[in-house]
Amino acid sequence: MGNKHFFLTLAHQETLGQVKLMIKSLRTFGGELKDTPFWVFSTDPQNLLELEDDQTRIVPLPFRDPNNVYLLERKVTACARGEALAPPGTSSLTWVDPGVLFTAPPLEFILDGKHDAAFRPVHIRNVGLPSGEPLDSFWKGICTAVRVEDLQGQVTSFVDGQHLRTYFNSHAFSICPGLGLMSEWLEIFLQLAHDAQFQAEACRDESHQVFLFQALLSTLVSSRVDRKRVKILPATYNYPYNLQERIPAGRRLAALNEAVCFAYEDLPLHPDMLQGIDVHEPLKGWLEANIPGGK
Repeated sequence: MGNKHFFLTLAHQETLGQVKLMIKSLRTFGGELKDTPFWVFSTDPQNLLELEDDQTRIVPLPFRDPNNVYLLERKVTACARGEALAPPGTSSLTWVDPGVLFTAPPLEFILDGKHDAAFRPVHIRNVGLPSGEPLDSFWKGICTAVRVEDLQGQVTSFVDGQHLRTYFNSHAFSICPGLGLMSEWLEIFLQLAHDAQFQAEACRDESHQVFLFQALLSTLVSSRVDRKRVKILPATYNYPYNLQERIPAGRRLAALNEAVCFAYEDLPLHPDMLQGIDVHEPLKGWLEANIPGGK
């Protein structure tokens, strides 16, 4: 039997250290998933060959003009490429951003026969739309491109507690490749990215440009996947350590060990430099060993 689950990420020379650490964390703390294949997509694959081994594959991600790529286009393209490469019988693809670490087996990412997708709600509202407000030009443009009148469902953002139309976090998520949703995501993303009127009006500020990919993905999942088949992951997944100081006390983890996977982005991870959170063994010793010099 072949593999039915794959992890995907995107790397370049500047994020090589983060990706190396992320994969090593899965191999160390992933339990029964520790040997799951990891596909690392890159526009400069020759500089990442040190990552490649029996379970880790470097996949070229070419662009005609790498200097003329819309914000987050590489991530969307990598997901669509992963979907196209998935062997028959693949049940789930799990995307993981650089700047995320695993601390326990991420079993909830595995999609069973009851689910076709697994997501966390967004951490903070950013460009999210409150559930009681009408569609603004940004979300209306996205809904029109997806061919729906409105977003289905609601979520509550984890950190700031805002009640929003469906808007998912994308640090890490799982999708069934058989849906063909990633190729549709790329197709509509490129359409909106090159729509001069939409960009000049609804996407004229950086926040809407940055989060266009995530808003579109949320709209596609909410409209194409039955709500009962979308697994809402627990708060221990994609835990936002990078926002630790902003998380209400009642929802804040006391130690990184309590998470299954957490986002740190650019925050230092050496135990001596953690901010507002503790770390215990065995994770503490692992971080000390893999992040020398207290960086």
